Amino acid sequence: MNLLHPLFFLGLGASSLLSGALPPEPIEIGHEPQFVLDQQRVDTTWSLKLKGEPVKRVMHQARKHPGNPLITGDDPSHLWVLREADGKFRMWYQANVKNAAVSTGKGIYSVSVAYAESKDGIHWEKPELDLFPDAKKYFLPRNCVIHHLDQPQCESGAPQILELPEKDRHGYRYVMHYMMTSAPMNGLRLVGSHDGIHWDFAKDKRIARLPSDTHNTLHYDAKSDEYVMFCRSKHIYHAIGQTKDPLSGGESRRGISRMSSRELWTEWTVRPQTILMPDERDAELGYNYYMAMPVHRHAGIWWGVLSPFLWNDLYASEIAWSHDGWDFSRLPKREHFIEFGSEATFDHSMVVCTPRWVEVGDEWWFYYAGFDGSHDDAAGRKGAIGLATLRKEGFISQHGPKTGGVVCTRALRWPGGDLSVNVDAHAGGLKVRVSDELRKPVSGFDYADMPVFQGDSVAQTVKWTGRSLDELKGRVIRLEFQLHDADLYTFRAVP
Repeated sequence: MNLLHPLFFLGLGASSLLSGALPPEPIEIGHEPQFVLDQQRVDTTWSLKLKGEPVKRVMHQARKHPGNPLITGDDPSHLWVLREADGKFRMWYQANVKNAAVSTGKGIYSVSVAYAESKDGIHWEKPELDLFPDAKKYFLPRNCVIHHLDQPQCESGAPQILELPEKDRHGYRYVMHYMMTSAPMNGLRLVGSHDGIHWDFAKDKRIARLPSDTHNTLHYDAKSDEYVMFCRSKHIYHAIGQTKDPLSGGESRRGISRMSSRELWTEWTVRPQTILMPDERDAELGYNYYMAMPVHRHAGIWWGVLSPFLWNDLYASEIAWSHDGWDFSRLPKREHFIEFGSEATFDHSMVVCTPRWVEVGDEWWFYYAGFDGSHDDAAGRKGAIGLATLRKEGFISQHGPKTGGVVCTRALRWPGGDLSVNVDAHAGGLKVRVSDELRKPVSGFDYADMPVFQGDSVAQTVKWTGRSLDELKGRVIRLEFQLHDADLYTFRAVP
């Protein structure tokens, strides 16, 4: 059976109330970072100057590495990167090797999953694995790891290395979710491996027969004990037997869909439901379609890298987020997360970013594929892989103006430990007041009890005249962050 969002059982559409589906207060925040990007944690904001500039949310673009591109050749696209415990970076990416004998159409590329590794995340190697004897015949790169000898002309791509509970690993260290096109094996598939290079094709399993030719991602949701997949639902718009005539087939504007299942290694019987479609703001910008929205789960939030698509040319990247995995939010300006490069660069027309960042020190590293030509120019464009970095937890901040502003949280039950903030106040300052549920300041924890912080830190411990918030363990409080020309990203309780 299909598992619908609970609000549907009340006769309400998922988009009608989810933006107002707030957590019960006082909120039990635990010790995870609390993002201040929406009203799940922020009750209100205000300016200290009534007619002055208000507190605003600001989206922060990732910064491109000066050594880009880091990996060239193979015209790579969708990719997934992990960093092992020993520090090694490992990448699985969709290799699109051009077939010199074909100039147009589907057969222009040989599509497979290839592998690369790096000691530092900057200098990458493509090992000459030579796993497949028919590699030259089918234009496979020497570092190819996913290719079916029994179906050699099938296209395999869009890899994702899954994070799974032990019960569903089937003894494998790595489990890959990927897509395959062309019958009879077409659809979304799973395959396991003990080393990330040699994959057990004998137990390869199709879990959904969907023509979702993009980067689909699959996640285990421990809270609901189910698997959730984000994909593109073409199954009712390009169904078997339909033509490409707009009246009968259509492109469905390439909306983002969701489906779920209690079981993983079985063919899912559910059908995707569209949860996100291009809206009026997208239309103003000319991006009337979505190409994909691969998702990563972190700190209780579903983070999506949405790909607005200007048919049939530009392929952009944008951050979307959801607290329940159904209702995704975006900032009104719709700024690109990784901006297009100039005309002379490898990424000036298309940016295909993975949502699975790698944490390195105080930064999040995002790897992405870029192309120097439009989506419609498959024969002429060239692709490569680059790196863009972001401040840890730094997608969106609440920015206080120079004249000052306040970000006030909802009622929280403090779990114990110090208050740590991710804040950039190097140009101004930050002070924090602790108040009760009705905003009465708690004695000893007022603005006057704390020195102004004027610095930049992803984990700044806040103290009030030597006192710690740990004293208020179990109390219901609000945190009031006074910001002067400063950006607040997250706060958390550190045990």
